[in-house]
Amino acid sequence: MSNESEIIRAGDELDGPRAWAHLMYGLHALSALSGILTSATVVGAFVFGWPSIVAVIINRVTHDQVRDTWLDTHWRWQWRSFWFAALWLLIAGLLFITFIGIPAAILAIVGTGLWVLYRVIRGWLALLDRRPMPLSEERL
Repeated sequence: MSNESEIIRAGDELDGPRAWAHLMYGLHALSALSGILTSATVVGAFVFGWPSIVAVIINRVTHDQVRDTWLDTHWRWQWRSFWFAALWLLIAGLLFITFIGIPAAILAIVGTGLWVLYRVIRGWLALLDRRPMPLSEERL
């Protein structure tokens, strides 16, 4: 019985950081939702919206608290989601400035928006189940 209580206590040590992860997913979801409900795009609101920018700052400031824990995968998942979305938005912007690239830019924006929604939903559901995210072994 003491082994079970030790495991529970060890998991409870991450309650504070897990709350930060929920907050970051919530902020990212708020940005994405504003892209759905307003004239902005999902990816545009995700990258340029204040909630996501605050989430990225929280991610960097609190990342040391979760290094080498299962929560570290959520920090990296959110970090990569934000920066890959920013990269695809930049690529779409470069495509958009050419007349012939406008259809490809629109596809990139829509596709990246759907990908952002997938990443936020999948990550948050895994966090709710206390599961790590699948990531490659490379570190930040």
